[in-house]
Amino acid sequence: MNARLPTVVIIGRPNVGKSTLFNRLVGRKLALVDDTPGVTRDRREGEATLFDLKFRIVDTAGLEEEAPETLAGRMRAQTHAAIEGADVALMTVDARTGLTPLDRHFARWLREQDLPTLLIANKAEGRAGESGLLESWELGLGEPVPISAEHGEGMADLFDALHPLLDPLMPAEEDELPEESEEEQAARLAKEPLKLAIVGRPNAGKSTLINTLLGEDRLVTGPEAGITRDSIAIDWQWQDRPVRLVDTAGLRRRAKVTEKLEKLSAADTKRAVDFAEVVVLLLDATLGLEAQDLRIADMVLSEGRALLIALNKWDVAADQSKLFQGVRKALDDGLSQIRGVPLLAVSGKTGKGLDTLLKAAFEAREGWSRRVPTSALNRWFEAATDRNPPPAPGGKRIKLRYVTQARTRPPTFVVFGNRLEELPESYRRYLVNSLRDDLGFEGVPIRLNLRGGKNPYA
Repeated sequence: MNARLPTVVIIGRPNVGKSTLFNRLVGRKLALVDDTPGVTRDRREGEATLFDLKFRIVDTAGLEEEAPETLAGRMRAQTHAAIEGADVALMTVDARTGLTPLDRHFARWLREQDLPTLLIANKAEGRAGESGLLESWELGLGEPVPISAEHGEGMADLFDALHPLLDPLMPAEEDELPEESEEEQAARLAKEPLKLAIVGRPNAGKSTLINTLLGEDRLVTGPEAGITRDSIAIDWQWQDRPVRLVDTAGLRRRAKVTEKLEKLSAADTKRAVDFAEVVVLLLDATLGLEAQDLRIADMVLSEGRALLIALNKWDVAADQSKLFQGVRKALDDGLSQIRGVPLLAVSGKTGKGLDTLLKAAFEAREGWSRRVPTSALNRWFEAATDRNPPPAPGGKRIKLRYVTQARTRPPTFVVFGNRLEELPESYRRYLVNSLRDDLGFEGVPIRLNLRGGKNPYA
């Protein structure tokens, strides 16, 4: 096990699902799971992976108020020791049963600790967990993260909550990616299958488009909305380049999704997005852009995936020029967090524009996977901060020292400096937009993290 990975400890009273969450994160059933409270007695450690986050995870005994000399008291001491060596705590409660006095007691104790803590509302699936989820706000640990450790739901939300806490703690070796020339990057990517997911509202023509790409009726299609229920992955080649195509179930507005099967299909689609590199959001050109399309696009970008938007059924669309310009403007207004998302016109039925779409998908992956050479990144940083220096709240200027690219897929950068907690969000957006405009990341989601200097003797 890599001891230098950041450490996350799962804590909570007995039988809230801590071991189930532990098993979910390590990807194996290492911890015993049973409905009987108190199965876990000792700390159990493993190496966890949550999308592109890697960390050390610690499962602990359920917190109970007992005398130190008792078994429960000794178990609690083990939990306290785990917390002392942790970087983040996951305070876990059972959303189905709601809060107990024990939950409240240990939440008060955690608030007194100098340890970043996330509140995890486990077993939150379905209506049974709604009241407990709302009640958990009372613990004073911030917004609860609703999950189902047993069913794997809410893992993307857990990633979003953990990422800003763990990313600055990643080992230095992982911050420095090997330098590659553009030719070396292109050669490496050419050997790897492009993981391409097709998403959209029901009946946008996703399965028809994939059938046309494949040249066969591989997927069931028809006029009825919602034929596709599972995410179907198909290995394929385009111009001798490997592609893994994923057809997905249509995503309707959440309020309209009431049947259990459709809910499972929607969750499956979101998982397909999690594991894709590039996502094509397919729009029905005969219907134009709707609010649900923007919600889907925002979900894809929030997951850090490269995004293309394709206007399908272009062969039967009316007033094409006006339609294209209208959708382009609506996208620029509705996706203000990222400019320049590629918009293409295609026909899944006739095959028009599909080669252009695949070419754009490979180019999007290259941008999503690209590492900026250190010299070019330093030149950009110096020019960007000279052009627009950081503000000086209270007459004392915020100092930005240097920037590094921590990782790719999506491109993730870390800016080091002092007093970064006072840096306004508007300046952070300025740096992201400058990165995108100056270094050629148009249409690619960018992560920018801030890391202040630490006194090692503090």
